[in-house]
Amino acid sequence: MNFLMLAMLTNYALIANQSTPPWQSVARLHRTLHKPILGTLLIDSEGVEFRSDKFSHRWPFVEIHTFDLSKRDLTLTIYQNRHWHEPGEQRFHFTVEADLPASVASLLAEQIGRPVRNGAPDTSAPSVAEIPARHTTRFGGSNGILRMRDAGIDYVSSDGRDNHSWRWSDIQTIANPDPYSFRITAYREIVEFELKQPLARELFDKLWDRLYSHDLNLSTGKRGDRQ
Repeated sequence: MNFLMLAMLTNYALIANQSTPPWQSVARLHRTLHKPILGTLLIDSEGVEFRSDKFSHRWPFVEIHTFDLSKRDLTLTIYQNRHWHEPGEQRFHFTVEADLPASVASLLAEQIGRPVRNGAPDTSAPSVAEIPARHTTRFGGSNGILRMRDAGIDYVSSDGRDNHSWRWSDIQTIANPDPYSFRITAYREIVEFELKQPLARELFDKLWDRLYSHDLNLSTGKRGDRQ
């Protein structure tokens, strides 16, 4: 392929991306000690925007520190101090009326780059292995499927309310103390799973290699006790 043809294809891709409409939904911005503000939340290839008569603002991806997405709740943490010298960064909590698509959640994660909490896994993405599991919590839990993927690990719950999606960059470490237990230590969370089928040693070793060596296809060698 010559340089001219490559340039034409690149320009075509840019035009196509620019013509793609942003995802949007009716949303409410929640404020402490105040009524929520009704408006529209938009997400496109350049950032996140909230529009309403009472408050409108646009956050380029470079201004967003991280996000927390769970079902129809989205919290943005911004690189900006809170008002009146309060500790911590500003957070904007939205509830949206339409489910945030996995493709839009992936766009957010990719553009922000830093570790995030993403509750919208892409169930159509190919997996290396799938294991029925229960996410155990202090006050209950949920049943679903752990999907081991080349890009990370997903948990798809049966009701969709407890979904998780972790890129390898979101995960600090994984542990498999016995064949029926699995733990993910990630950004601001430690998630425990009871496996309904045993996790093979070879698969755990491959996941370990992928997490630390960034190559799921590395050959697996003998290890000591599982971490």
